Amino acid sequence: MAQGLIRRADVDLVRERARLDEVVGEHVMLRTAGVGSMKGLCPFHDEKTPSFHIRPQLGHWHCFGCGEGGDVISFVQKINHLSFVEAVEMLAGRYGVQLHYEESGRGGDGDRPDFGTRRRLLDAHAIAEEFYREQLSAPASEVGRRFLAERGFDRAAAEQFGVGFAPEGWDAISSELRRRGFTEAELKASGLVSEGQRGVYDRFRGRLMWPIRDITGSTIGFGARRLLETDKGPKYLNTPETAIYRKSHVLYGLDLARKEISSQRRVVVVEGYTDVMAAHLAGVRTAVATCGTAFGAEHVKIVRRVMGDSNPSAGLRLNTEGRGLGGEVIFTFDGDAAGQKAALRAFEEDQRFVAQTFVAVEGSGMDPCDLRLAQGDAAGVDLVESRTPLFEFAIRSVLAQVDLDTVEGQVSGLRMAAPVVAQIRDRAMRPEYARRLSGWLGMDERTVLRAVHDAARSQGHADRGPQRGDDPYQPRSVPDHRLDGHGDPRPGDRPAAGEGHDADEPMMPVARLADVVSRRDPVGQVEVQSLAVMLQAPRLLSVEQVGALPDDAFHVPALQGVWDVMLAAGTLLEAVDGTLTPARYLDQVLEIAGETVRPLIVEIANLQLPARDEESLGRLARSLLDRLSELSITREYSVLKQRLQRTDPSDAERYQEILRRLSEVQEKRRALHARDS
Repeated sequence: MAQGLIRRADVDLVRERARLDEVVGEHVMLRTAGVGSMKGLCPFHDEKTPSFHIRPQLGHWHCFGCGEGGDVISFVQKINHLSFVEAVEMLAGRYGVQLHYEESGRGGDGDRPDFGTRRRLLDAHAIAEEFYREQLSAPASEVGRRFLAERGFDRAAAEQFGVGFAPEGWDAISSELRRRGFTEAELKASGLVSEGQRGVYDRFRGRLMWPIRDITGSTIGFGARRLLETDKGPKYLNTPETAIYRKSHVLYGLDLARKEISSQRRVVVVEGYTDVMAAHLAGVRTAVATCGTAFGAEHVKIVRRVMGDSNPSAGLRLNTEGRGLGGEVIFTFDGDAAGQKAALRAFEEDQRFVAQTFVAVEGSGMDPCDLRLAQGDAAGVDLVESRTPLFEFAIRSVLAQVDLDTVEGQVSGLRMAAPVVAQIRDRAMRPEYARRLSGWLGMDERTVLRAVHDAARSQGHADRGPQRGDDPYQPRSVPDHRLDGHGDPRPGDRPAAGEGHDADEPMMPVARLADVVSRRDPVGQVEVQSLAVMLQAPRLLSVEQVGALPDDAFHVPALQGVWDVMLAAGTLLEAVDGTLTPARYLDQVLEIAGETVRPLIVEIANLQLPARDEESLGRLARSLLDRLSELSITREYSVLKQRLQRTDPSDAERYQEILRRLSEVQEKRRALHARDS
């Protein structure tokens, strides 16, 4: 049965079993940083002093430098550039959690295979990759080795990219998989075999094989190059659509390039498997390629996720090297007509990126593989650096179709190019390209600007503000349990208050601890640390202490907001008496918190407290809550005293009521001091 949403109970079990310190420790050198806390250098931004903290007992992490934070699932998502579901499945496989799926209700592309089926298909492809790689050394594979050598790839390069060879026989891989225990149904589902009148037979025969991997490095399909004259099939033959392989959702080489793409905020899109190999070997380690299909909307989603291309306010500013701060997407195409046509197709997808998009076309028509072979590694790097803005390339490609030396050609060029400029959704860039167009055409600037404006109006882009749907891939923040099989909100679910925003609504600023309370504010520091001990170590407190705190116990508004959420969760006393684990309580608090206060809660939950061991932490916790109670009592007493001074004694009933409340507050203060003595 096709599946979609992972059951909430299974997600919770993954969080419970996955050891945060173990997962994070594979990427960060951790050392002890106080009771229940560890720290290290943040893997998400450059720093020299450790500001990345984790609390294994709570299952949460936070960086006090860049402000990132979350649980073990969000860490795996961010470090590996995975969707929520992919991260859960990765952790489930590692920690032995059997996942169960509910029907997605979306059909088609919204369906995913159940976890067991997916695991079997991945295992089959891992075996096939190993088998094909071994075959590349066999005598019968000489044609494959010669093909690689002629293109400048040695044995080490083949090993790096997992290149193999499929024997000419009809049942080489199918026999191997049957020997490994795979059923006929599993063979058919894998895409490694085809079915004829006499049964199944190997899909790939006598071909050079490139393993196609997902972003985690798991092989999910193959690309096969024809080598033999007797092979009457297509030049390239890919795995058909299967439960784990959809060509529109895959970029070849992304498993090798993702870290460099993330750190450089640059991706280079080439056209084929050998082009990816040549680019990486030449030093362009951000190169990827589509798998037998044009670069489309799903590829945009993948690239945006890896690049972190999600902040429209990043604009198109340039750094000192001339690179866009929002990142760069560079398309390389052959210099022939087909390559130009492909580049113009890419223009249609450009509007989905915040990153700047460019085209790098080799003038003599060589692809990156041929270029490296003819001119060496440096030529590939130079090609990428010689990139042209995609908008400029698209406009110039249109103008190249007319004779600009004639009036008729200029007018035709304006009519053809104005709609291209009008498609630029960044209104700040549109006038500048219109001015450039006037120069290329040799026409009056006002005439060109008017033509662009008219074209934009006819297309619905004229002088409008941000519209809903302008950025269809802008991530929305929704609770994890309401995500479907692709990490999108489930149909019919609306984000809770503060969890999402429409494109035409301004985003509220996210609170950071340093912004809401000064380190020089002793009262504010008591309030911060009091919240920290209640979130981190509630069992060290007493029900009496916590229960005595009023609903308005905090004078710093942002901290009062955190306290409101903690009270709204309704289970703080259960965490104090031990019937609820601190990690589960924190999860409940974060689940109902809006996106503006959630980062502040995570930051406080990971705050390092001044205690050497659990005993001293217990003393600190009790002292902090007593001090918090005393501050609350003092504020209440001060307010009542001022109210009494403003009250006319002739209003006897009101005057006596304030006196009675003052007496009660004084009694609370005496009781607090008596308990401490």
